[in-house]
Amino acid sequence: MFEKVDDVDWANWNPVTVATLMFVIKDGKILLIHKKRGFGKGKINGPGGKLEPGETPEECAVRETREELLITPLGVKFAGLLHFQFTDGNSIHGYVYTATDFEGEPTETDEAAPIWCSIDDLPFERMWADDSTWFPYLLEGRGFSGRYVFDDDRMLDAVLELD
Repeated sequence: MFEKVDDVDWANWNPVTVATLMFVIKDGKILLIHKKRGFGKGKINGPGGKLEPGETPEECAVRETREELLITPLGVKFAGLLHFQFTDGNSIHGYVYTATDFEGEPTETDEAAPIWCSIDDLPFERMWADDSTWFPYLLEGRGFSGRYVFDDDRMLDAVLELD
């Protein structure tokens, strides 16, 4: 049973899922989504999802943003890495990206509803518990790598390294 980050053999860790997140940051605001279905349903997060075969993480992040919000992110930049081990055996390796602009109009879809938030007033109480540990560094443009252990949606332990 995993309770602490150190309980995981990260050197030999093989995640069940490789996924991405994209955060458009423009004019002091950040574009988030209210997730309507699937993993993380009901939470506020960035658009993103599972990597498809032959796709780079950046291509996945752009594709998922198009699918969930009907926009194409521009000025895309790699921001950081997230490693999640869940007590039920699920595990996710996440690549996080930011964008400085986009083409199109953020539009609600079956998967997500767009939410613009001030970067000074993020709704952490409605987000995953790990977000508050790395979001300040994302907003500073500072690279990060986080390792987390979760029991369902409750964070049990966290280690964050900064570039």
